Amino acid sequence: MPKPDESLSAVVVSGGKQYRVAPGDRILVDRLTAEPGSSLTLGRVLLFNDGKEIKVGAPVIDGIDVEAKVLAHRKGPRIESIRYKSKKRVRVHRGGRADLTALEILTVGGIGVEKETATETKTEAKPRSRAKAAPKKAEVKAEVAPAEDTVQEVKEAPKRTARRSKKETE
Repeated sequence: MPKPDESLSAVVVSGGKQYRVAPGDRILVDRLTAEPGSSLTLGRVLLFNDGKEIKVGAPVIDGIDVEAKVLAHRKGPRIESIRYKSKKRVRVHRGGRADLTALEILTVGGIGVEKETATETKTEAKPRSRAKAAPKKAEVKAEVAPAEDTVQEVKEAPKRTARRSKKETE
């Protein structure tokens, strides 16, 4: 989502790629060694915009860091490349999924998002799916055991076929 030019933002480098970030943003970067739940500092800040002035580094800005929290490690989308040459017996199929780390940006240059948890009241989250109904109670039926002396005859049902004759339907 585009960010307005007047907002607090910075351009940082992680894994050889550049990301424009602001406090509260969530980004996916190449896999980092940090554990989920830990925080880390991205020290390579190329550009810093505080809304009033823009600082550009040559190549980095000294004294400005971006703090981030590791949310999770996950895999990216599946990417495939196929090369085929007709009549030459050349078929090459390569593919894979990138290992990524999800980060949440906490502060940019020491300025972060205000914590609203102290002022707002906590509400319990409702489950997204409907709760399953309680299982119905099984009815207990008294079974009468046949006496050993009596023999019951079991009548076999006629075998059903795909086609039914007129006699079977009547």
